[in-house]
Amino acid sequence: MVRARGLTRRFAQPRNGLFGPKRWTTALDDADLDVREGSAVGVIGESGSGKSTLIRLLLGLDAPTAGTVEFDGRRVDARAGARALHWLRRETGIVFQDPYASLDPRMSVGRIVAEPLWALGLDTAELGVDRRGRVREVLAAVGLEPETTGRYPHEFSGGQRQRIALARAIVHRPRLLVGDEPLSALDVTVRAQILDLLRELRTAQRLTLVMVSHDIGVVQNLCDEVVVMKDGRIVEEEPTEKVLLEPQVAYTRRLLASIPTIDPAHG
Repeated sequence: MVRARGLTRRFAQPRNGLFGPKRWTTALDDADLDVREGSAVGVIGESGSGKSTLIRLLLGLDAPTAGTVEFDGRRVDARAGARALHWLRRETGIVFQDPYASLDPRMSVGRIVAEPLWALGLDTAELGVDRRGRVREVLAAVGLEPETTGRYPHEFSGGQRQRIALARAIVHRPRLLVGDEPLSALDVTVRAQILDLLRELRTAQRLTLVMVSHDIGVVQNLCDEVVVMKDGRIVEEEPTEKVLLEPQVAYTRRLLASIPTIDPAHG
């Protein structure tokens, strides 16, 4: 489904003095990645390792300094503008880390969840149901009462807000769902509940997943494959079980030893 080759992203830094040489920071360096349809890929690494930069490039939210991204063999060109990437937005959804910051407090839940349908111009003919009906369907799918459409984000708990964010991410029936630390702002019990929900949605909606997480417990219980990142580079990429039981690089072994885990069974 997704094929990335040689992805590099550098950012310009302030010069030392008026005539100092131009300086650059490398956030991502020559990364190759394949995401197979139907798989669930976990991306782990310390803060600043390049995880979020990688998924932004995969989704066309930023343009690489070098390298290419293809979705179903079609080139993703972030420089082409929003209209040119309309097709990619139809195929993908994203859930961000902070459920408090990712929802507009001035909009009702119904408007928040329906926003992708309006932005993508999806109507009854494509959805099989009208927009209001689709919003109610997806709210039920994430464990919220359809009658909550008239309420506002401040009326919900953190876990409920992340369910709303998840509903918005899948309301247009994307094939690829990307999570950028979607559980890290939640307490342990709520994390386990959302993790169970993601697992159920993956099966029911036939989603391909790419999940960025500091929590090995999330990756272990949700993902088939693990990508380990360090200093902007992919240092290990293997099936989850192999990475957890037989890590090949010292950095991965240190990461596994230092990151706390959660046990969804106790959620």
